[in-house]
Amino acid sequence: MPLEKLTIIGAGLLGGSLGQAARTRGLAKRVSALVRRPESVAECQALGVADEVTLDPAEAAACADLLVLCTPISNMVDLTKRILPHLKPGAVITDVGSTKQQLVAELTPLCAEGAAHFVGSHPMAGSDQTGPGAARADLFEDTVCVVTPTADTHADTLTKVNDFWSGLGSQPVVMPADTHDRLVARCSHLPHLLASALARRVLDNAHGQEQAQLCATGFRDMTRLAAGSPAMWRDIVGSNRDDILTAIDEFADELGELRGFVANDSPELIEAWLQQAKAARDNWNNSAATD
Repeated sequence: MPLEKLTIIGAGLLGGSLGQAARTRGLAKRVSALVRRPESVAECQALGVADEVTLDPAEAAACADLLVLCTPISNMVDLTKRILPHLKPGAVITDVGSTKQQLVAELTPLCAEGAAHFVGSHPMAGSDQTGPGAARADLFEDTVCVVTPTADTHADTLTKVNDFWSGLGSQPVVMPADTHDRLVARCSHLPHLLASALARRVLDNAHGQEQAQLCATGFRDMTRLAAGSPAMWRDIVGSNRDDILTAIDEFADELGELRGFVANDSPELIEAWLQQAKAARDNWNNSAATD
């Protein structure tokens, strides 16, 4: 049964895609979007992000069954405080934030005080592009969405959130918030930081124009993530600092092992190291293709 009203708080890439997908799939009878800038109203309406687009938090929140926070992590608590007085009792709030422990710890009791329910979510989908113009109704198809309930989460609330992501074509995976943050530090946060480090180091002006001229497809593929929003990633790093530090240390150890093989001129060990990496990647890719 479709929701009576779905509200998207923030209509950038993820929020815009959520709105388009929910409307295309008939997940809600009415989709509302809250945006920050007046010029975003007409843009989101033209893109089919929502049935109604507003600058007014009270209007966006009123009568909503499910609300999805799609803003930068640093804005989510303040926005929740603004919309809570306008929610109907029992409304469910989730989010698309890339880190979960901090949000779950802050938003779960805050929402409970306002007679609402919060369950954290993180769809493992996205792009280096930003804004509603980059939104795609198929962004969540055949992806995983991590859902992070607490011991106090009501079963029907968790079901509503899981059903929502399933309805978008995603596979909900339930796990504790701390487990999520530890795992994404390696597979999501670290790759972005490494892409940024590679772009900074290779394209340093000290290397001269010839360096950039020789950067081709492999370099472009490896550094694509560095084109993402610096402000958004600043917030992600700040909210998952300890797990990211652990991931950086693990990677430094891996590079140290490789450096030792290279320094000792050990072709057999270098080949074995590369073979292990290829096998791990091939196995993961083949498994993902058959899931």
